[in-house]
Amino acid sequence: MLKLLYQVLLVCWLPWVVVRLRWRARKEPEYGKRIAERFGHVPEGVPNRPIWFHTVSAGEAIAAAGLIRQLTEEFAEVPFLVTTMTPTGSAQVRQKLEDCVSHCYAPYDFRWGVKRFFDAVQPRLLVLMETELWPNMIDEASKREVPVLLVNARLSERSAKGYNRVKSLTRRMLAQLHFVACQYQNHAERFINIGVDPSRIGVLGSVKFDVELPLDHEEKARHLQATWGLGDRPVWIAGSTHSGEEQVVLAAHRLIREQHPDACLLLVPRHPARTDAVVTLTEQAGFSTQLMSAPAPQHPGANVASDVIDVIVGDTMGQLLYLYGVSEVAFIGGSLVPVGGHNPIEAAICGIPLLMGPETFNFPDVVAAFSDAGSLQLVYDAKELASGVTALFTDTAERKRRGAVASRVVADNTGATERLRELLRTEIHACT
Repeated sequence: MLKLLYQVLLVCWLPWVVVRLRWRARKEPEYGKRIAERFGHVPEGVPNRPIWFHTVSAGEAIAAAGLIRQLTEEFAEVPFLVTTMTPTGSAQVRQKLEDCVSHCYAPYDFRWGVKRFFDAVQPRLLVLMETELWPNMIDEASKREVPVLLVNARLSERSAKGYNRVKSLTRRMLAQLHFVACQYQNHAERFINIGVDPSRIGVLGSVKFDVELPLDHEEKARHLQATWGLGDRPVWIAGSTHSGEEQVVLAAHRLIREQHPDACLLLVPRHPARTDAVVTLTEQAGFSTQLMSAPAPQHPGANVASDVIDVIVGDTMGQLLYLYGVSEVAFIGGSLVPVGGHNPIEAAICGIPLLMGPETFNFPDVVAAFSDAGSLQLVYDAKELASGVTALFTDTAERKRRGAVASRVVADNTGATERLRELLRTEIHACT
């Protein structure tokens, strides 16, 4: 019954999907492009019978990139396809993997679109990252005897409760999974509780801890610091911020500058399409502002009361790691608004202390690892955020200690990529 209801709801959802794509395209033009791909029309150049990785958005694409590249090198004779659902994910795949994989958007879960996609691509193996569970996609793979693996899997308590509300639909879908490789034991237990066969589940860790700094990281960070004339100025970053969060960050920056008048904020919205709105907020707050993509001005304060840049807004994709390298303290966005927080690991590998708001339900285990080790502090408002940053600017020894602890937490949790590679190597051999 629930399966039939799901198909009916999808039909009702279709007009809204089209309207939403057009609406989002007004602010993010990339959503208005390649729309046919979202309904199963495969572009030219996508190979037949590939190993198919589905990575949803930017975070999953970044996390999977190293693993996918290693596998493409080992299985050079086998084509690989990586799909995403968002333009930011698409950009990351093109940036990090364009030379070794094909890419397109995955179809929405309309049965006819999914069937059209499978007819055209005929994958040998489907690897889903994290929690991308779509009934029609998984059912179509099962009908065609395509093994489906869910890797780097995570399942929050809230999501588990949601799946339990539709048990008949969920259990059928989960029974079709070939294997589930979870990040943590408590996630594995939740998957078992909602219907995954215990013999088809394992705990391999999180590949996000295996992220590595680019070879040019230190050089480029120094270049950015010199380009913006930061010198010995105290610099902090608010990375991956969302609407409603920048106001809090800017209020905190004002308080920070009362004790550190030369402090500079690197403000990086999660979605570059929001850049204009963020710049407007910084200017309304009275701060001199510089876009990362714009040439550094000879006299940055020519039109404002200050003779230095107060806020640099990150408006280019793929630069966040370098910006963390320029910073002494990092606030991780999406955590002062009910978004659930973003991944703090990228900041941690740069050896800087971390601050987050209370909304961390996207990465509770990761946040707990850093918090328990003493490298991450939770803050609840502008005053607490400012106090946390100011204290770390003032106490150099404590700042360095917490940064070193953050790096150590990452080092202590590496290895998931290699464990997953062993698992996938076996599966790829079996289907080639």
